[in-house]
Amino acid sequence: MSGRPQIAAFDFDGTLTTGGSVWQFLVTMVGPVRVALAAGRLVVKLARAAVFGGSAADEAKEALFRRTLAGLSLEEIAPRADAFGLAHYRSRARTDVRARLEWHRSQGHRLVLVSASPELYVRAAGRDLGVEDVVATRLEVGPDGLLTGRYDGRNCRGTQKLARLEQWMRSSILAPDTGDGANASHAGPNGDRPFLWAYGNSTGDVPMLAAADVGVDAGRLGRMGRLHRFTRLADLEGPDPPDASGGSGASFSAPGHRPLSGGAHRSRDRG
Repeated sequence: MSGRPQIAAFDFDGTLTTGGSVWQFLVTMVGPVRVALAAGRLVVKLARAAVFGGSAADEAKEALFRRTLAGLSLEEIAPRADAFGLAHYRSRARTDVRARLEWHRSQGHRLVLVSASPELYVRAAGRDLGVEDVVATRLEVGPDGLLTGRYDGRNCRGTQKLARLEQWMRSSILAPDTGDGANASHAGPNGDRPFLWAYGNSTGDVPMLAAADVGVDAGRLGRMGRLHRFTRLADLEGPDPPDASGGSGASFSAPGHRPLSGGAHRSRDRG
């Protein structure tokens, strides 16, 4: 690879952890009664989200946030969200995926979490893991310092997850050197695009995995799972991981490189 930088991007829910986190987060923040009432009023939207995924899931999730989080002070909720994120990760961490993350760290690869869950608490897990950055769903905060319950931008899922990861790579890997050498150690010769490893467990991760040089199915259903066409996590265990000198390259625009495109990016994604 001749000095080509390498990045390992990990999904959070179901990949680094067992199961999801959003419902538990909401219950911890506002209590089970408020969450149950909100879910009852949104039962049709939530059912559509479960069946169709995609934009229906994005809309239902934002509607749930509006009914539960709107009006909460960011200053007051932030420490509680941090505590939740840390406790949730530590209680539900997957040791097999953590071992892969530590392997990447031992190789000098840059580590990033990419999640559809709120950055408000995923960032605490990222600090505990010692990753370089967290790319996740941002929640809007009004000028009064209160959460509105809406997304700040879009839900970081599916094609948006890939777009946000690409944006992060552009700004942190191929950003022009500011003169202090801050970026020099991360860009390869002539600003080569990085070699991307990506780990996920659901169809919401398909665009990111399909665009990676090595996309890894970290789900637990093996060859019967929805990501069966990708490299399985179990196949990476042991002393001889795949040769990172090959691969077709990430869907990442850089001088002299063309983004990938393919059917995977058009698949219906959830989560």
